Amino acid sequence: MSLLKMQSILSASANESVENNPIIFGPIHSRRFGMSLGVDLSPTLKQCNFDCLYCELAPSATVAKQNKTIDPTTIINALQTHLNENIDVITLTANGEPTLYPHLDKLIDAINSIKKKTDTLILTNSATLTDEKIFQTLLKFDQVKLSLDAVSADVFKKIDRPHKAIDLTQLIEKVITFSHQYTGKLFIEILFVHELNDTKEEIKKLNTVLQKIQCTRIDLGTIDRPPAYPVVGISYKALHNISLQFDASLPIHIASRIHAEPNQSYYTKEAILNTLDKRPLTMEDIHLLFDDASLQNLETLIKEQKIIKKVVSHLEFLLPQENEMRKRKKS
Repeated sequence: MSLLKMQSILSASANESVENNPIIFGPIHSRRFGMSLGVDLSPTLKQCNFDCLYCELAPSATVAKQNKTIDPTTIINALQTHLNENIDVITLTANGEPTLYPHLDKLIDAINSIKKKTDTLILTNSATLTDEKIFQTLLKFDQVKLSLDAVSADVFKKIDRPHKAIDLTQLIEKVITFSHQYTGKLFIEILFVHELNDTKEEIKKLNTVLQKIQCTRIDLGTIDRPPAYPVVGISYKALHNISLQFDASLPIHIASRIHAEPNQSYYTKEAILNTLDKRPLTMEDIHLLFDDASLQNLETLIKEQKIIKKVVSHLEFLLPQENEMRKRKKS
């Protein structure tokens, strides 16, 4: 179950569609994707090719395909009832892995015929990209979010507990290939679990792979909800420190705020420019990291136009003007 659906269920009293129609949930506002209307392709039970340690759903055996499915016409009829011009994105997810839905290609064609200006988004764990049919189907979405928690086989097996048929090497190759063929907005999500994939060794390996991927944004997160297994997340400070270990050219964003405790320090103007040159930050990040004097220094830099703001898919980042000019020259 996605975070979007969990939030929607918690606010069910304000949203009768959750109770009356479990296929459709929301709309709710997502920081990263805007106003989202969710579509659950497995609303009654968990059907997944992973059994992730951090999943909020109960542990269950992995599957290679959905055994219980919904007719695409039923989904489209439900979607049409709730779709309106205020929706930014139609988000396909599931109690499990949405790409296991056997009629996905037919469904996205039908959605694309009715969605008008609304974007389509799918949240997938990436594993089925090795299936050429699914690979081609995902190219039809306006936005795709791929998970990539680890690139070492032992870490991958520990954290994501994949179906035995999944080959990590092939998965990574397909993620890279997909990123170069896909023309929409591609997001990579990495969820960090304490003492599993947060080591310097694994981050270094992730960094090498991520530099081969062309994407809009890389979201770093951690455990935000009670997990299926006895594992714990990491702090915002730890996420920030991890973000600095990735290459400065990567579009890193710290997505998780649940463990965000202020760690406010003083930054000179030069330190601010150096920090934002290494890793552009949102104002939420900045308020967690900067003290009042540093915020005044930042404001001065903005007035002097040495710091600019750049919007990337609903999120506003601050970065040095020189940083942006360098990227333009490279492109």
